[in-house]
Amino acid sequence: MTESVSTRSGMVALVGRPNVGKSTLVNALVGEKVSIVTPKPQTTRHRIVGVLTQPGLQIALVDTPGLHTGQRSALNRVLNDTAMASLSGIDVVLFLVEAGQWRSEDAAALARLEKLSVPVGLVINKVDRVPDKSELLPFIEQVAGKRAFAFVAPVSAKKGKNLGAIVDECSQRMPPGPFLFPEDEYTDRNLRFIAAETVREKLTLFLQQELPYSAAVEIERFDTGGEQIEIHACIWVSRDNHKAIVIGRGGAMLKKIGRAARLDLVERLDHRVDLRLWVKVRENWIDSEASVRDLGH
Repeated sequence: MTESVSTRSGMVALVGRPNVGKSTLVNALVGEKVSIVTPKPQTTRHRIVGVLTQPGLQIALVDTPGLHTGQRSALNRVLNDTAMASLSGIDVVLFLVEAGQWRSEDAAALARLEKLSVPVGLVINKVDRVPDKSELLPFIEQVAGKRAFAFVAPVSAKKGKNLGAIVDECSQRMPPGPFLFPEDEYTDRNLRFIAAETVREKLTLFLQQELPYSAAVEIERFDTGGEQIEIHACIWVSRDNHKAIVIGRGGAMLKKIGRAARLDLVERLDHRVDLRLWVKVRENWIDSEASVRDLGH
């Protein structure tokens, strides 16, 4: 750990409704794949920290599950609880919205930040999706008027536009002190977690329309002792018909998911990987808080 008194470091939480680009922004700022990204809402289910380290500066970016209205299942409730609990000990909050899109879920997410005493910055993401830029300024003024934001930053996380503005604004608000993480670390998560999330990403990407979000991945074996990393992963679904969808005709879909995940892991871990997948049913696990937490959420 770096312990120079000239260093500054702190925690920055990204908050907003599902699918506004929080994970994409964390990945873009860190320059590494910290969080999985899919077009499906509620892809992020965990509190994940991405670490941005520059000379004399370290910003720990906390990616949180999207805050959503309605808590129909135990999984919904746990995700909201995780997002709010992630605000403890935070130095700056980034409230993300999508350019040109203000929804009731945005208003509900902003209301949850009402009692926070730390600086809250407004990040208008996906500005590249607004073809007529003259429409952008009135939208920014509209949203900026909903709270006394510490700063406003229009960005495109996907295109990497204006990300320096966020770093500059956050760095000014980082307290003096030693780095929170080793300089060569870019996330607080271990390899087992990365493996499980990689499988879940491919599962979600390939079955985005067919499969509800009631699927979870549990690593049952992670062995780094041999010439290759051996990973056994179980995909948990809540119904028998979901199991058939994940496996596919003749096992084709499961093979497709496994191959894509293995190739991704080989690249990320820079090592040979033997990945084996199974699919099991745990009836209606998303409605049981004990099952939700048992599966690592």
